[in-house]
Amino acid sequence: MVARATEQPAVAKFVAAAGLAAALTFGSVQPAQADISGLKPCKSNKAYKKREKKALKALKKRMSQYEEGSAPALAIEATMDRTEKRFAMYAKQGLLCGSDGYPHLIAEPALAVYQGHAGDIFIPTWAFLYIAGYIGFVGRKYLQYQKETNAKNPQEGEIIIDVPYASKLAMSNWLWPVAAIREWQDGELFAEDDEITVSPR
Repeated sequence: MVARATEQPAVAKFVAAAGLAAALTFGSVQPAQADISGLKPCKSNKAYKKREKKALKALKKRMSQYEEGSAPALAIEATMDRTEKRFAMYAKQGLLCGSDGYPHLIAEPALAVYQGHAGDIFIPTWAFLYIAGYIGFVGRKYLQYQKETNAKNPQEGEIIIDVPYASKLAMSNWLWPVAAIREWQDGELFAEDDEITVSPR
């Protein structure tokens, strides 16, 4: 009881820190600035516009080799339409382009969040880590449950999934980072060295 009471402030601090990080990440975002490593918004980048014109010009040249309305001409026309839409989409999304005319993603967290480019790499990275951790945590809980309830043959529960219990675990572990920290503090998160199987050398 005493151990549980002392860990509550640590969990509360973690939740508060996570909330603050989320507020900073998803809160008001400043418009894209043009001074990030010499990058400029694609919609006003000359090299980007030049690359678009060059791509469309090459497709028009190819299309002139075929009869109008033929299958190859129609295919090239569809490619031109997709190319125009792609260039317009990159410009509309506010991506930054370099002197090479290609869009560049901002990976540095501070620049990504405060310059309005958190969606480039920062948010997808954290979303991936959260989802991967969630799947792993729920899967671990399910295997532990099978080991406790079906001690004679726990592998059977891996082959024939207990869907109701697995669904219950999936719905109740969305805050898995908090539960993982609690288990870490209680010494339940990691297995003992003698419980880990080591292959013969």
